[in-house]
Amino acid sequence: MNQNFDIIIVGGGAAGFFTAINIVEKNPKLKVAILERGAEVLQKVRISGGGRCNVTHACFEPNELVKYYPRGEKELRGPFHQFCSGDTIEWFEKHGVELKIEDDGRMFPVSNSSQTIIECFLTATQKLGIEVLTGQSVQSIFKKDNLWKIETQNENYIAEKLILATGSNPKIWEMLQTYGHAIVSPVPSLFTFNIKDSRIKELPGVAAQVTVKVKDTKLTSTGPLLITHWGMSGPAVLKLSAWGARILHDKNYQFTIFVNWLNDVETSEAEKILKDLKQEHAKKAVSKKSHFDFPNRLWESLVLASGIEAETKWADLSKAQLQNLSNQLTNGTFQVNGKSTFKEEFVTAGGIDLKEVNFKTMESKLHENLYFAGEIVNIDAITGGFNFQNAWTSGFILANGI
Repeated sequence: MNQNFDIIIVGGGAAGFFTAINIVEKNPKLKVAILERGAEVLQKVRISGGGRCNVTHACFEPNELVKYYPRGEKELRGPFHQFCSGDTIEWFEKHGVELKIEDDGRMFPVSNSSQTIIECFLTATQKLGIEVLTGQSVQSIFKKDNLWKIETQNENYIAEKLILATGSNPKIWEMLQTYGHAIVSPVPSLFTFNIKDSRIKELPGVAAQVTVKVKDTKLTSTGPLLITHWGMSGPAVLKLSAWGARILHDKNYQFTIFVNWLNDVETSEAEKILKDLKQEHAKKAVSKKSHFDFPNRLWESLVLASGIEAETKWADLSKAQLQNLSNQLTNGTFQVNGKSTFKEEFVTAGGIDLKEVNFKTMESKLHENLYFAGEIVNIDAITGGFNFQNAWTSGFILANGI
């Protein structure tokens, strides 16, 4: 038995639901179904942002917003002019969900629970008569007489229009390749660095505002860095991992980084500051107190790593020791051996080649009535609500186009 719909959306995640709701709100006559392979829908929404759901980011200027996307910056400029973060806030408010801005710009539901977003979507699909069908793993997709036929392990579906919102699903990408679509091979984005180093071994939980560079590349990033049990994390590292997703993959996650614990202070400038401190605090032990914007424990560790004994007084510092210390502060060299996934942020760089998508409608340039929403295309962002914003924007534009 074939089940017939006007539109079938494969993928019961953020992009799939948002697209479906917007389509039927604009045209209630359309018969729409969402097919989800799992037993539950919106699983990624549930765990995102530590279970709070980081809906979007308080960046309201499209030309600024695109800068958070290592892949997709150019392509998203037009779409963001149509549906940006401000529109997201308004959309959710209209659907009974109020959002709030946190200090770092991330936006969450006032309820602090991703369940609020899930219920908003489920209520809307129910009200609009959108069928949500779980346990529907797509086995094949083919086109016949201008209709799309979708076979799952237990049903056949036919639709005039097919929307794929399956995120980083290798099986769907393989099916698209048989239809002539080029897939940019997926590599991890947003990961933390595994580093074994005596300087940071005893310092998990310590954070500092830094600049990090990857040796022999142009990759550089500034922001908070967090020392963890397995190495380094925090926005500075995550940004680097997103922008360097391909480069670091090619290096097999074995590379050297330089950390400037003083953020933008040059080595020569740091040496001058240390000489002044030497005059000012001559009789005090160097290791006892950090004179910079990071914790004493980190300062002490860098002092010892510079070959300065714990009891050494400022007055007794040699020229070589001052140089060593300014080097440790502004140009600390660390060896990265491997990566760890960052919490629940399983973001992948890769997907449908952006040249094959019409970003005015999100339709495939190769096949009529085939559309894409969310991360199935080669677009990804750094952490902070930007990946969800791409899901909302692509869903909205797609719904408008249809």
